[in-house]
Amino acid sequence: MGVAPSDRLTGLPTVAVSVRKRRGRIAAAVVTVIETFRLALDALRAHKLRSFLTLLGVILAVATLVAVMSVVAGLNFYVADRVANLGANVYLVDRFGIITSQDAWIKAQKRPLITLEEFQRLRENMKTAANVAATDDRTMDVRSGNILLENTDLTGVTPNYPEIRNMNLAAGRFLTDGDDLHHAPVCFIGTDVVKKFFPTVDPIGKTIRAGTNTYEVVGVATEIGSAFGQSQDNYILLPFNTYYKDWHKQNDWLTIFVQAQNSEVMQVSQDEARMLMRAWRHLPYDAPDNFAVFGSASIMALWNQITGNLFAVAVALTAVFLVVGGIVIMNIMLASVTERTREIGLRRSLGARKKHIVLQFMTESAVLASVGGIMGLALAYGLVALVRAVTPIPVKTPLSAVIISLGVSTAVGLFFGIYPAMRAAKLDPIEALRADG
Repeated sequence: MGVAPSDRLTGLPTVAVSVRKRRGRIAAAVVTVIETFRLALDALRAHKLRSFLTLLGVILAVATLVAVMSVVAGLNFYVADRVANLGANVYLVDRFGIITSQDAWIKAQKRPLITLEEFQRLRENMKTAANVAATDDRTMDVRSGNILLENTDLTGVTPNYPEIRNMNLAAGRFLTDGDDLHHAPVCFIGTDVVKKFFPTVDPIGKTIRAGTNTYEVVGVATEIGSAFGQSQDNYILLPFNTYYKDWHKQNDWLTIFVQAQNSEVMQVSQDEARMLMRAWRHLPYDAPDNFAVFGSASIMALWNQITGNLFAVAVALTAVFLVVGGIVIMNIMLASVTERTREIGLRRSLGARKKHIVLQFMTESAVLASVGGIMGLALAYGLVALVRAVTPIPVKTPLSAVIISLGVSTAVGLFFGIYPAMRAAKLDPIEALRADG
């Protein structure tokens, strides 16, 4: 076998010498970077007020971006939990659906009503549905004794409605098939009704009057809370057939809740419901739907469109702040190059290469912008804490906001530091040493 050639001076194999040289270059690079950072921090500390004023644009940009991303993330969670949460794999078949313009609302007024017959057909014919429920409702004042509760949502529901909506029981029982079959004058109530009518007594067995009708309380739901300041617990549920007999009017229509068998068939189930409704209404193939089929995803898509506009405004403001901040950083770095011309000449005369000068000034610019990013992040966290303290919205700062803001601020520093760094590197060492220090 052959022997690896050796270095004549050290007697070490060539491979070992190569490894030592590579390690030496890495160590030298690490020392250079550390020293460059130290020089950059020293330069920032030497001009604290100037550095802070330079960073105002970056601070405002980062604070705006992080604060808006935090509010949007919190609102998205809030809406998904409180507004768009229809239940697991649940979608609606409704007369109107999501209306986003006045023209669409005017056209929707001409749509036919969702009828009891259509609900019964969906319930009997759908192959991809695990549950199909119907509701019919109105808002009215109700009483218990001499106490009045205004604007209560009186809703007739089929017995499977609580299961589809994942409602939880606090006391008593849910409405049953027997209640619905026999048109029983019973009701299931929310916590706002309990607090108003029965704050110190057991509500089960007590009665509530709606108009000329009286209903016995058989169950109480757990508290849901509010959405955008509007309570979701001021409601009374009646058996569907009881409500239909007592309150349904000729111009009223139903809302149908359909629960797909699982999430995988959610879209297939919506397509099936749409196909059945179109067939029963004898709609031509090229005619638009005269009803709406939508789920939580549709509600969230509309909401994301709204928040997307807000985020676009925030990005525009951030871009303006960053450009202004970057230009200020570039001007300050140019001034720094002029002030430190003699220092640059001295470093060049002692062996520093152009790339070292470029690295030094670009590092100073990047560190300057990064410090601004950190300060903007701290300001944003303060704003988020304030919003969380004075509003019910669960504002939260996503990790992506932190990473993006710090990355963008550092990138701005690097970009706007290129020209000053190149200008410093191109200085003639002899002329630089002759400059007034």
